[in-house]
Amino acid sequence: MSRAPDVDYTATSSRPGWEVLPLGLRENLAVALGSEVAESGRPVGSGFTGGFAAPARLADGRRVFVKASDDRLHSYQAYQREAEVVPRLPAAIRVPAIVATAHFDGGPDAQGDGTSAGGSRKWFAVVSEWVDGRMPGNLWTAADFDVVTATCERIAAAMDPSPLDGLTSFLSDLEENDSPLRTPARILAGEQPLPTGLQPWAPKVLPELVDLIGRAPEALAGETATHSDLRPDNILIDGAGTCWTVDWNWLALGPRWMDWVGLLPVAQHHGIDTAAAIRSSPLAAGVPADHLDCFAATVAAYMMTRADAPPPVGCTPALREHQRFYAWTFLDWLAVRRGWLR
Repeated sequence: MSRAPDVDYTATSSRPGWEVLPLGLRENLAVALGSEVAESGRPVGSGFTGGFAAPARLADGRRVFVKASDDRLHSYQAYQREAEVVPRLPAAIRVPAIVATAHFDGGPDAQGDGTSAGGSRKWFAVVSEWVDGRMPGNLWTAADFDVVTATCERIAAAMDPSPLDGLTSFLSDLEENDSPLRTPARILAGEQPLPTGLQPWAPKVLPELVDLIGRAPEALAGETATHSDLRPDNILIDGAGTCWTVDWNWLALGPRWMDWVGLLPVAQHHGIDTAAAIRSSPLAAGVPADHLDCFAATVAAYMMTRADAPPPVGCTPALREHQRFYAWTFLDWLAVRRGWLR
């Protein structure tokens, strides 16, 4: 492949329809909302889970956004975490408010095969206020990048130090025995192949990737509560130009610049001058260049992991294209900063 893959971020997930959700869950949700769902919109195709997620109109006229999942999918815990975290976020962060939640024990799973999978499932639903907005970054424009940068600066100010107790570090989930951060080292050792679809020069930079990732305990330490999964499909810009962030289920401690820097490689790929942005943003002031590069190497390694495997239940093949696209753009960003192609 001679260029980064194209990814349709409106078609990365395959979600069930409203009618697939168990009747008991829908009834419990109506009680929690104080109104029945009169009309459910088409499930969104963005995101990387198979949980239900769609706009809805209630019988009392309210517009909301409903997510629901059975306990077979990781979205079951993710949606519960979101419902727990969002009410605790500082008011300075614009995030859709949680309207209601509901549980239900019983009924088939999201794919309709609960019996064959070993019996009925537990279900959870969370309802948020509706935000009529659009996803930035597809492609990035200078105007949207400036709005999102200002939002990241405001979030960092509100979350440094963390106003929430009990958070673990960003690296804690990545330090297990099969850590994706070890992927470049495994490829170098011949323990697994290099994923397909990367730059022809990618094998040559693996040793430096390994070196950069080794600095993660120092580079990615911090006491800021970070979103930890901030991508354009987790951002909305409404008609008034207000920037909202969603899907706060991976909240973790890290450096205050981390969420913003995670947006830079794709922005650079779309023509944004990220070197100038780093020089001007207070988020990067005084931060060693190697720390920023360490994070980019960490994300690249994460995205290289299982990039050639079939997508999990609920995700389309676009998930793996997303991984290749992110690995490609993060490596490109590092190549410019570290002079790999000279």
